Amino acid sequence: MIQEHEYKKRRNRFLKKLKNNTIAIFSSAKAKTRSNDTQYPYRQDSNFYYLTGFKEDNSYLIFVKKNYKTKSFLFVKKKESQDELWHGKRLGKKEAKKRFSVDKVILSGKFKKLKKELKKKYKIDKNAFKVVAQMRLIKSKAEINLIKKAINITKKAHHGVISFDKTSKYEYELQSEIEYIFKKYGSYSDAYTSIVASGDNANILHYIDNKDILIDGDLILIDAGCEYEYYASDITRVIPVNGKFTQAQKELYNLVLQVNKKIIKMIKPNIKRTKLQQKAEIYLTKGLVKLGILNGNYKKLIKNKQHKKYYPHGIGHWMGLDVHDDAPYKDENDKEIKLQKGMVLTIEPGIYISKDDKTVPKRFRGIGIRIEDDILVTKKSYKNLSSKIVKSIYEIESMGYKYKTSP
Repeated sequence: MIQEHEYKKRRNRFLKKLKNNTIAIFSSAKAKTRSNDTQYPYRQDSNFYYLTGFKEDNSYLIFVKKNYKTKSFLFVKKKESQDELWHGKRLGKKEAKKRFSVDKVILSGKFKKLKKELKKKYKIDKNAFKVVAQMRLIKSKAEINLIKKAINITKKAHHGVISFDKTSKYEYELQSEIEYIFKKYGSYSDAYTSIVASGDNANILHYIDNKDILIDGDLILIDAGCEYEYYASDITRVIPVNGKFTQAQKELYNLVLQVNKKIIKMIKPNIKRTKLQQKAEIYLTKGLVKLGILNGNYKKLIKNKQHKKYYPHGIGHWMGLDVHDDAPYKDENDKEIKLQKGMVLTIEPGIYISKDDKTVPKRFRGIGIRIEDDILVTKKSYKNLSSKIVKSIYEIESMGYKYKTSP
């Protein structure tokens, strides 16, 4: 759990970066209606939460910097018995004063009036969100611990479905097992909608229908991660429906696995993500040529972007309060930001071959593979935070449920 002193430290860091004689305004997320008078489960805006740790809607945070002196105002909704009857307890002004280290706590009903007055005196700092995004790049010890907790719960979910009896089951049954395990071990929600893509569905990168029956002999690509105290995990594993990989599946899987391992080993401070991307594309393209999926010189194939047909996405992304963390990849001078200690990113090479691709040997058609881990950049190297989630063929087959097909 992140304590108030850390949120205060973040606000102070932000205030130092705030331009003189300006104001910055952050708003809580709005409650979203699902239909008529029912709502989706509420999730706080990530930037607002990063600066406050406050989970209620109808809240605002204003920073003021005048003559290099700063003030912070937190607006919270008034406690009302009828509102609390329907929607739950609120902290209220009195308790907010005790909890938050801000200069002043004000009821949300006064927000519009004060905002109007301040806008007459000061300019709104339009750079505010970029400043917070930059701050979110480097994770504190407390943040890393929450990410580790999320990954540990996600590990239980992935291991659970590897050993799950998949005989005549549907994709959504695996999804429900994953979400059950998330909640069982203390995660309130997933970090994103789980992808449970069997067979050719794995070649749809953001497949979330999860409605098809699992077929003996197919693979299942499972991209699922839980959120713990607002911090995400993001893990992809590929498992066989019947517990055993075919020879063709093994060849493609091991290619992706070796690239995953090689790129992770490259991670250290001062390396660029584009370097990781370039190396991943080289390794994957060489492998695709070796397997007869692509033909020709790997350098020319990459130059002509022919490998993109089978590996269309990036090697990874930042991860933190959001599964795709809202942090920059380039600095204010449009130069790529190098990896630094405390950054967390995913590494996720993949190969996707449509069942309708007649240019590929038949045994490889309809196979989609992605292997994704969550990596922390350390002082001199890296730490694979998801290393305990099995990913070798031997580990997966050993853990997998071995069912007998009907005679």
